[in-house]
Amino acid sequence: MFRRKSTPPSLPDTALSDAVPPDDGDQPSSHRAAIGRKTAAKLARNPMVQRLESDTLTLYTRQHLASAQECAALRAIIDAGAQPSVLFSGSASADYRTSDSCHMDPGHKLVSTITARISALMGMDPSYGETIQGQRYRPGQEYKFHCDYFPVDASYWPQMRAQGGQRCWTAMLYLNSLDGGGETVFPQGGFAITPQEGQLLIWNNLRKDGSPNPDTLHAAQPVTSGIKYVLTQWFREQPWLATRR
Repeated sequence: MFRRKSTPPSLPDTALSDAVPPDDGDQPSSHRAAIGRKTAAKLARNPMVQRLESDTLTLYTRQHLASAQECAALRAIIDAGAQPSVLFSGSASADYRTSDSCHMDPGHKLVSTITARISALMGMDPSYGETIQGQRYRPGQEYKFHCDYFPVDASYWPQMRAQGGQRCWTAMLYLNSLDGGGETVFPQGGFAITPQEGQLLIWNNLRKDGSPNPDTLHAAQPVTSGIKYVLTQWFREQPWLATRR
């Protein structure tokens, strides 16, 4: 379920300025653009996938990607391995991201099944996907406004570029429905997506030309009732290796 917010939430002055990326000067932007076109075309052909109309965002949903039993089992895995979430940058305040996270075991049968299902839906080479991450948000917890692509002027960008490059697409699977809060908000598009068990939310972090898209700025709103569980799969522009140098 999603709704358009008639009045986008107010943003701190730094939220938009920090989201606007400089030109990275790299040549693979055409490669990134091709990935975007191919994935968008694959999703558009699927009658079970819905595009959320926007002039600036490429955003899709797919209901019932995972069953209730699969979602329950994945929630249990997250509960068993969750640790306080961390950020790539150490400059953000402690309250910027207050969830718990864990890297899911890619060798686990259910985890590998869900990962393969997401890759097949999007037509993505599974080798381009990072290790899928589980996240848990208790009441009051949130992840404030951010973008999923890597700022190329960040200190960690050279390492990320060597490990598979830019994050092109994000796929987020909601593992339960909530009675209050926890929406995924895209203020520039005016969208607020309410978590629904088994629903997959997919978006392109880049523009059509392959450059980072600051309009993908989004936030996980504070949970007001219940506990929110999600899986997030990020896809790079090249095959991803955590230990590549």
